[in-house]
Amino acid sequence: MMTNIKTATHYSWGAGCDGWYLLQSAELTIIQERMPVGTNDKLHRHTQSRQFFYVLSGSAIMTLDGVSSTMGERDGMEVPPGVPHQIANSGKTPLEFIVTSQPPSHGDRTDLE
Repeated sequence: MMTNIKTATHYSWGAGCDGWYLLQSAELTIIQERMPVGTNDKLHRHTQSRQFFYVLSGSAIMTLDGVSSTMGERDGMEVPPGVPHQIANSGKTPLEFIVTSQPPSHGDRTDLE
């Protein structure tokens, strides 16, 4: 079945950020997210979930285990289970990205700040 942000289940998080469940199952989630300029997620980790972040548009600062990297369009980064991480939009345009989590990350998150 085809899906997109017009048909997917939407949720809001953080300071004006949006997410859409493109795929949501017991084994895997694929979410498209949008972060306005100047926003960030809290530093956190997942006990079991392995994630992969892929930037569609804009740029992100991804901090992974204390090391920050700039991700541009069409850049991706894996986040293994247990590794503290945080994504932020310090760019000049909204950030849009895909995050894939296996198993799903909701209910498997510990905030560290």
